[in-house]
This record gives sequence, C-alpha cells and structure tokens, in this order.
Amino acid sequence: MTAPVIPDDTGSCDTLLAVCGQRIRIRYRHGTGVPLVLCNGIGAGLEVLDPLVRALDPDRPVIRFDVPGTGESAASLLPYGFPYLAWVLGRILDRLDVGVVDVLGLSWGSALAQQFAFQNPRRCRRLILAATATGVTMVPGRPSALAAMATPRRFRDPDYAASIAGRIYGGAVRRRELEVADLFDRQSHAGSARGYRHQLMAGAVWSSLFALPALCQRTLIIAGDDDPIIPIINARIMTALIRGAHLHRHDGGHIDLVVDAARFAPVIDHFLGPASPAPARSAG
Repeated sequence: MTAPVIPDDTGSCDTLLAVCGQRIRIRYRHGTGVPLVLCNGIGAGLEVLDPLVRALDPDRPVIRFDVPGTGESAASLLPYGFPYLAWVLGRILDRLDVGVVDVLGLSWGSALAQQFAFQNPRRCRRLILAATATGVTMVPGRPSALAAMATPRRFRDPDYAASIAGRIYGGAVRRRELEVADLFDRQSHAGSARGYRHQLMAGAVWSSLFALPALCQRTLIIAGDDDPIIPIINARIMTALIRGAHLHRHDGGHIDLVVDAARFAPVIDHFLGPASPAPARSAG
C-alpha cells in the first residue's frame, strides 16, 4: 500500500492498492461508524462523486474507488463480470480492514452494488440503488441516449459532454450542461477504451431480476421521472421485488444525485441513520 496523499476538499485520501493482481485507486474519507461504499456509473472516475461526498454527513466514512480501466486504476487484461468485481470489492475492504458496510450504487454501479449485496449478505448492512435497473432484463431507455452511452467520448471531450448532457441525463442537467462537462473534466484520468468496453460487456450479460427477492438488506431506491437512460418503471419493478424496499421518486434525471447532491444527501443520511460505532466485523 502506498502512503496516502494530503486529504482533498472532501476530507478524503487516495491510496493505490494491489488487489487480485491489479492496481486499484481507492479514496477513503475516515469517520465514525459504518462506512458507505460508493459504486460509480460507467466510465466515470471517482472525482465525479465529489459533490455527493461533500454534501453527506461529514462524520460518515466514505469509500470510493475506480473500477479496472477507469480513473487511475489499471485496465484488466481480460473482460470481467459483476460477480468478479464484487469479489474484488470485498478484497479491497479486507485490505482496508473494513468489515460491515453500507453500499450505494449509481446507474452501472447499482449493478455492482446489487451483486455485492447478493454475495455478502452479512457484510452489506444497507443498500441504496440510484438510477437503477436489473441489467439486460430492464425496460430500456431512449435509443438516442443509449447510443450516446456506447462510447466514453463524453469523459474526454468537455464540449461534446456539454452538447449531449441534457439529452442523455435529463433532469437538472438540462439546465446545467456546462457544470456536468466541468465535473467530467476534473477527473484525473478519463480511463481507457478497453476498460470502458469491459464495463459495457459486464452489463450486457448480467441480470438481477430473479434474484431480487433474495436480497435481505434494507434497501432505498432513488429514481427520477426524467431519466432518459433508465425509465422509472424499472425502479417500480425493483421496489416490488425487493422485500421492504422503499422508493424515493423525484422529478429529476439520471445523475441528479451528483449534480443536485444537496437535495439528496439528507435523504441518504436519514436512511442510513446517524454515524455511530460500526458493528463487529462479519464477512458474508
């Protein structure tokens, strides 16, 4: 493990870990109680989540990471699936000496969050799924939005990102395209084309539809009425299938959780409860 750098403006420090033969960048904000693990959207480096981390309870520990091939994490030589990534996440937590966690997944990252919860029922305490779906069995979004998601160009070309942001993300982004372009431009590294292809392939062969009733975690689903990528009907289906799940419906779009973080952070903090000492470690 390398030495952490000076904390950034979210109070977090970066660490590079060698996990399962790969170099993975971790950003860890220490605090009190059960850490919240953030699983990012496709192709996005962990810096994109800065607004959300800043808006959350500052005492809450937060762990985020670049999946292989995004941000500062090296690309995997071979394609991978979500079960493998969930296993890697478990090994990351082992290296950080972290036991029980809460997990929040955004968009593509919600699939990883679901898979981690399936594989680690005693290690994942609570689950938050934002802009979420069941994978290949989802009700698809608008073809034009899905086509724009097929390449990582928006992460490398701020002008292009600004030109398409409102059309593909909807919600608050329709009025704040330049803000999204700036957010993407702040990433330290846009990731590799191979890494993006591997993420696309992971999503193309995965579904949680028939496993959702087996989830045992308290679950919050956050979904917007103006999401061109993942229509809200997907959230309704998942809420019906997950026992005791609660749907937080809003009038925004796909990434309002980040762009309008001050609006959603209190919802997340309320669901997770106040920061308090973490329970004893129990890996599922």
